[in-house]
Amino acid sequence: MNVLTIVAHPVPTSFNHAIRREVEAGLAEAGHEVKVADLYAEGFQPAMIEADFAQFTGDPLPIAIQAEQARVEWSDAMIFIFPLWWWSMPAMMKGWIDRVMSYGFAWKDPRDPDSAGMRRRKIIVMITAGDDAAGLAKRGYDTALHTQLNVGTWDYCGFKDVTTRIFYGVTPGASEELRAEYLAEVRALAAGI
Repeated sequence: MNVLTIVAHPVPTSFNHAIRREVEAGLAEAGHEVKVADLYAEGFQPAMIEADFAQFTGDPLPIAIQAEQARVEWSDAMIFIFPLWWWSMPAMMKGWIDRVMSYGFAWKDPRDPDSAGMRRRKIIVMITAGDDAAGLAKRGYDTALHTQLNVGTWDYCGFKDVTTRIFYGVTPGASEELRAEYLAEVRALAAGI
């Protein structure tokens, strides 16, 4: 299986990048082909530009976006890795989705039953959060995340096989035991994709 991993964290020594490395190891152990889109390291430009609106006229998108879409086309599965910042994904990841998962590529008129272009791809979403599950639920952020990601993004694009895993309590003071437990889970999730 061809797996595209998209990671959005600016610090290479972050726990998000530790997750990325375990994902790569788990996928390799299972014999999968892997490509990594490290958005910060690659200098991806997340801000929409005027040329991105070519998606609505059928004109060619910017070359950089065509290259990202080619990576998506190559994939049978995608793994998204990012921290929870301000109860959402980082602007870098949101910008990648805004620009790459464009009209005519990832979605069309939502009233059209054949509009969802990503239906055949499996995705795994791995999110790190400083808070615990009760803290997110107390404020309704768990529901907001579900609505934003599962309904407003993945379902809209037609992804039908979605696994979301939030790794809670990932703070600078998190224990090595907790981190090791999470990384073992990450490796198993990746290997079992």
